Amino acid sequence: MSNTALAPQTDSPNAGRPANAHPLLIAARQRLDPAHAAFAGSVTPQEAWQLVGDGAARLVDVRSPEEVKFVGAVPGTLNVPWASGTALNRNPRFVKELETRTGGKDAVLLLLCRSGKRSAEAATAASKAGFSQVFNVLEGFEGELDAQQRRGTIGGWRHHDLPWLQD
Repeated sequence: MSNTALAPQTDSPNAGRPANAHPLLIAARQRLDPAHAAFAGSVTPQEAWQLVGDGAARLVDVRSPEEVKFVGAVPGTLNVPWASGTALNRNPRFVKELETRTGGKDAVLLLLCRSGKRSAEAATAASKAGFSQVFNVLEGFEGELDAQQRRGTIGGWRHHDLPWLQD
């Protein structure tokens, strides 16, 4: 487990502000290249943790249950798999599960996967299904592969020493 405290700061000056007006979400919308993505925007892992702490967004882990169990997870995160099993077969109920488990299509959601690629696909699918405030967490939980073909040394939630737990 990370040494970082498990609860993000909640005494932010942004507390109580409408979620879509949060400065980090405004920046995330501007960071997105509209020609290549259909979702609301992208946030860094640090921004995601701050948004969760400010109560401005909910973090949703879209990795498979196996990844969450064996690799680790962010405390308090909802798991709605985009794909599952060793073959990573796409979850045909993803959009419906996301809507049911997060309170609807207007919820501000930050999607997290291993490296940021599957979560971008999931965010695109959710947006096309009518979700209006879905964002991708850049770098994912583990980041990109390094020169030795290992994750965790180049970006990612764990690399930035953000809170996480492992079974």
